[in-house]
Amino acid sequence: MRIAVTGSIATDHLMTFPGRFADQLVADQLHTVSLSFLVDTLDVRRGGVGPNICFGMGVLGLRPILVGAAGADFGEYRAWLDRHNVDTESVRISEVLHTARFVCTTDADHNQIASFYTGAMSEARQIELQPVAERVGGLDLVVIGADDPQAMLRHTEECRARGFAFAADPSQQLARLEGDEIRLLVEGADYLFTNEYEAALIQTKTGWSPDDVLAKVGTRVTTLGANGVRIERAGEATIEVGCAEEERKVDPTGVGDAFRAGFLAGLSWELGLERAAQVGCMLATLVIETLGTQEYELRAGHFLERFTKAYGQEATTELRAHLS
Repeated sequence: MRIAVTGSIATDHLMTFPGRFADQLVADQLHTVSLSFLVDTLDVRRGGVGPNICFGMGVLGLRPILVGAAGADFGEYRAWLDRHNVDTESVRISEVLHTARFVCTTDADHNQIASFYTGAMSEARQIELQPVAERVGGLDLVVIGADDPQAMLRHTEECRARGFAFAADPSQQLARLEGDEIRLLVEGADYLFTNEYEAALIQTKTGWSPDDVLAKVGTRVTTLGANGVRIERAGEATIEVGCAEEERKVDPTGVGDAFRAGFLAGLSWELGLERAAQVGCMLATLVIETLGTQEYELRAGHFLERFTKAYGQEATTELRAHLS
């Protein structure tokens, strides 16, 4: 299954605040917030939703195609992704802008406050998908992740025009998208990925009901944090999958991207929606146990042992041949 993943390419600057953001907020002064958090740690990591998803798919043995824009400083990052089975030939390199930057502070309750510098990501709107499809012999699915908003809209329109199946994954960009833009990104998607808050935001901004959303997409996949994931299709029973048990909780950054990587791998292996979600949840658990979105190690035996504990022997039997 040839899967192209479009999305931001960025460097993550991850900081940890030992207190709670909620303790620093004064309810009647939120209109004039002026806060500075003294953080304990700073880690600079590779990130961006496109590479995060592709990295997870790569370590599971797939060969995803990364589509996005980066700066001339992308060379080392490209080598890392190439080494982890990611096709980076369709990454556009800007001649004038640096690769995007994600700056995120996480508090003791794992709440996050973040900022994002666009940089070279703004040139993603100049990328055409058809040459990508011609280079790799066709595309079975295009994942349209959080990116330059104009790029997201262009990719979606091209998928419709050329008949490419696509997955809508607007995530962080929902905050700046208007209702009409969200409708354009979502309608006709084979898959819609969101968390619970993003699902509610889509409904609020578009005016659609939950049933309206289901009528406009093939499969709605909603991550539920510690409660796992819910999968819905119009006229079918809802599928709910719980999370695998964590050995430790280090940092939640990139957990959603890892889930998507595992879910997409499951689809590629034709395991079915429930099993695909289980693979996604297991991979997401590895990420939350690690600082950095691409710093986890996938050891097949360990992965299958934990997968069996979480989802049973039958599930592992279906997965084993693909993972090994």
